[in-house]
Amino acid sequence: MSSIARRSSVQVTIGAVRVGGGAPIVVQSMTNTDTADAEGTAQQVKSLARAGSEVVRITVNSAEAAAAVPHIRERLDQMGVSVPLVGDFHFNGHKLLREHPACAEALAKYRINPGNVGRGSKRDPQFAEMIEMACRYGKPVRIGVNWGSLDQDLLMRLMDENAERAEPLTAQQIMRNAVVLSALESAERAESLGMSHDRIILSAKVSGVQDLIAIYSDLAARCDYPLHLGLTEAGMGSKGIVASTAGMAVLLQRGIGDTIRVSLTPEPGGDRTQEVIVAQEILQTMGLRAFLPLVTACPGCGRTTSTVFQELAQSIQSHIRHRMPEWRREYDGVEDMTVAVMGCVVNGPGESKHANIGISLPGTGERPVAPVYEDGEKTVTLKGDHIAEEFQELLERYVARRFTKKSVQDTAAA
Repeated sequence: MSSIARRSSVQVTIGAVRVGGGAPIVVQSMTNTDTADAEGTAQQVKSLARAGSEVVRITVNSAEAAAAVPHIRERLDQMGVSVPLVGDFHFNGHKLLREHPACAEALAKYRINPGNVGRGSKRDPQFAEMIEMACRYGKPVRIGVNWGSLDQDLLMRLMDENAERAEPLTAQQIMRNAVVLSALESAERAESLGMSHDRIILSAKVSGVQDLIAIYSDLAARCDYPLHLGLTEAGMGSKGIVASTAGMAVLLQRGIGDTIRVSLTPEPGGDRTQEVIVAQEILQTMGLRAFLPLVTACPGCGRTTSTVFQELAQSIQSHIRHRMPEWRREYDGVEDMTVAVMGCVVNGPGESKHANIGISLPGTGERPVAPVYEDGEKTVTLKGDHIAEEFQELLERYVARRFTKKSVQDTAAA
């Protein structure tokens, strides 16, 4: 596999968001509402955008869904949510874009799956119609291959060619090649139809970590289109988080990937924004972007039989996430702040000194006091039953004192 140390040199613009060409890696997400429910979808898009999703994809699978798209865009604009919307099209996208021009106009990008645009003689004209609509409305496209809906004609062609080889490839190698070729040949076809090179993003989604790494390494070595990373059908809970992180972290470290999505299966009734949080944390822990202050907290041991520090760490993390949209609008650089919430005297004072602001709580048998450090210096010692509230107040004052307040123009733009 290739060890490429670069990202795409080509930049694609989605609404006001830049992907590739040296721009920061973009976090994406996708709604799971019925798009025909315009208000419900708009509210979920708002939640995803507030959590930090910079692009949000919505399903456009029916006439009702297509008709709702301009109303969703209008409702988001009314709420002051400018996040670009991407239409996810399969099977009937050509028809929906043709029959619902307001939908075609309201979307910032179209996602086209070359395996689901039609079969046989219908494939080329239906793909062509979608590309022609994108050109007409000046929209970029993501050509998104998925191994669960791979172009069967292409796969059969590669299998026939493989049968003639003196040393045939394995079925897995053929599948990987088919995914890459589907993306590249579809992009070439799109350009032949008039789509400009700087309006195409590619993705090649699979659900196996090693397949993901191999396919994107090959794809990155063979093109300069911006690449959208993601493990499709990653799964639920820790499995989905670990698998997505394992695959994308390897590629990101090699410089492969310009925009990412973590496709988590939410718990029943679970919060859809979890996938945004995980994507942000992958990028931030790798040092590729900063989204919000990082909270350092010890895991606990026999010295910390009390749950006080765990509860405080959770409280502070929640407080930071809640306040971050306002902090980001008001202060420059606050996303780079580090906070430490430690549970005993072993590493507590040291970690607190290394953070911008930190607190070292008493462990089992230690004095019931909690020293607070700001920029390496001890500033106050907290005690009593209201340590959490008092530390949050200290945190708020630290942010206001430590970070430069933005100008009125910058605050409005944010």
